[in-house]
Order: sequence, then structure tokens, then C-alpha cells
Amino acid sequence: MSKRALIVVDIQNDYFPGGKWPLSGVEAAADNAARLIEAARSDEDLVVYIRHEFANDDAPFFAPGSEGAQLHPTLPTRPEEPVILKHRVNSFLETDLAALLERHEVTDLTIVGSMSHMCIDAVTRASADLGYNVTVIHDACAARDLEFNGLTVPAAHVHGAFMAALGFGYASVVSTEQFLTRQ
Repeated sequence: MSKRALIVVDIQNDYFPGGKWPLSGVEAAADNAARLIEAARSDEDLVVYIRHEFANDDAPFFAPGSEGAQLHPTLPTRPEEPVILKHRVNSFLETDLAALLERHEVTDLTIVGSMSHMCIDAVTRASADLGYNVTVIHDACAARDLEFNGLTVPAAHVHGAFMAALGFGYASVVSTEQFLTRQ
């Protein structure tokens, strides 16, 4: 079996139109993630879904047990594929993700999902710090506009800045097409 795993982070209903925290470009990112899931299965790579729920009901999104906190139906999930429930930004923190990857002897991670500037950033940096070879598929990730000190930063700029930073020292950052054709 392969030593690779595809980590699908927080592609959940609240991030889609009509949800509590919609992201820019989330539908296209989810479609690319679905393509990558199918490719990972064809290569017999481990596919792991990460699902975020906040610890309390008054959360701005991903409230415990809510429809918004469920994985989005775009994802072609299978019952035998693990779903890791997390309550923090970092998918490794207080979860069994590291133990799962160790049991499967994974050395290489491919990361997709949401949000580029939070959970994707955190899991990518943690993965690299833990010694994994990491690839982030930039067009299978999504972000949203941010505000700082009265300045609105467009989602495309947020996403681009985080992908550039991750590509500088933590991961290979490529498109879906680049990843699928270099296999």
C-alpha cells in the first residue's frame, strides 16, 4: 500500500452558499477536491476527512451537531474512510490524526480544503514540523475576505498570500492539474 494520504480539511456545509460562513471559490475548490479523492483512491492512497465542530452551540459556524457542520455532499465519501472530528484549528491538536497516519506508515501528505488562512495553514505547518513531505493543492482550497485595521483584504489576496508563504518553507504548492499529471 502507498505511503501517501490525502487530507481533506473542513469541506463542510457552512462554508458553502447559504451556510453561516461562505467562502470565495468554495464550490470550485470542492469539485477539485472530489477529483483528487477519486485519484487518491485509484492510487490506493489513504483518504482522511477532517470535520470541525466548535465546542459550544453559540459558535459563529460549525455548531455541534448542526447541518452546517456536516461534510458537504460534493465529497464522494465512503464509510470505510476515516473522518477525524476536531475542535481546534490544527487538525493534529487533540485528535488521533497523527496516530492514524503512523498506523498506515504514511510519509507524504496531500492537503486540500478550507480555510486557506486558518486550518489549511495550521495543518500544513504542523505536518511539515512533524516530518511529513507535504503538498498543498492550491485550487482545492478556499478562503474568504478578511479585515484588518479597517482594511478589507480580498479572499483571492488572502489565499495567495497564504499559499505563497506555505510554498516558501512548508510545502510544495501546486494546482490540481499539475498534481494529477505529475503522478
